[in-house]
Amino acid sequence: MSDDLTIILTAGLVATAAGLLGPFLVLRRVALMSDAVSHAVLPGIVAVYLLFETRAPLPVIVGAAVFAVVCVIGIDLLRSTRLVASDAAIALVFPALFALGVLGVTEFASGAHLDLDATIYGEIAFAPFDVWAFGSVEVARSIVLLGAVVLANATLVALLWKELKATTFDPEFSRTIGISPTLLSRLLLIAVAVTAVTAFESVGAILVVTMLIVPAAAAYLLCDRLLAMIAVTLGIGWLSAVLGHTVALRADASIAGSMGLVAACCFVLALVLSPKYGLLARALQRRRRRREVRAALAEAHAAR
Repeated sequence: MSDDLTIILTAGLVATAAGLLGPFLVLRRVALMSDAVSHAVLPGIVAVYLLFETRAPLPVIVGAAVFAVVCVIGIDLLRSTRLVASDAAIALVFPALFALGVLGVTEFASGAHLDLDATIYGEIAFAPFDVWAFGSVEVARSIVLLGAVVLANATLVALLWKELKATTFDPEFSRTIGISPTLLSRLLLIAVAVTAVTAFESVGAILVVTMLIVPAAAAYLLCDRLLAMIAVTLGIGWLSAVLGHTVALRADASIAGSMGLVAACCFVLALVLSPKYGLLARALQRRRRRREVRAALAEAHAAR
């Protein structure tokens, strides 16, 4: 497998894993969760270093995942009190965990050069060089790990489709029919945390946050049905992976940055050109209404 194909497949798998969950984050108005996780994992990285004196990728991923789960559960517990809004809950929990990690670095690991850039904010261009051997076949580790995450997320969404849909659109009705919105929310957020932490080390935080939110936000402007929204989200994610890689090669620029820029351009196009919710469609509707009002006023004036 060529290096370019490995990079595109890695980014596409990130887009798929994130695209299966991103629409639910957008619809539930917790889109900043991925960014919160990217900061909240620092205590886990510090804990792994202090306990095992290693910065190897797999132990770091495990330690980061533990604190990512702590972060999302803490946020969900605050939200469930109904005393704190979703955005406020996110803003309360992840700075506290990030501050705890900073204190751990400065007090116990100041000489270890232990920071997010060195330990978990990976670079997708290095994905082809980190491989696992299966007999005589070598496969990039990122493809294996992200493929497992895609399978896990697809299984979660398929098995709990009705429950996730019900708790996303009408949590009060879900309670009346015996579905726990709190439990479903925590399962979803834990899946987001595991997805984000697994992908961070392979592709970098910027690309993970982008793929979790931007394609889903663009699809939200284009679709009225959840299944269609997920399909469009996956399509935009893969388009961003392929086209972003091409742009990066031609411009000699950051691969992850180019993919994120393509995704952002897709969102801007959806924002402007969406046939129902786009800025252009709304401008045309306002113009049409003004014409109708003028015509009605003219008719009323003529009738006098």
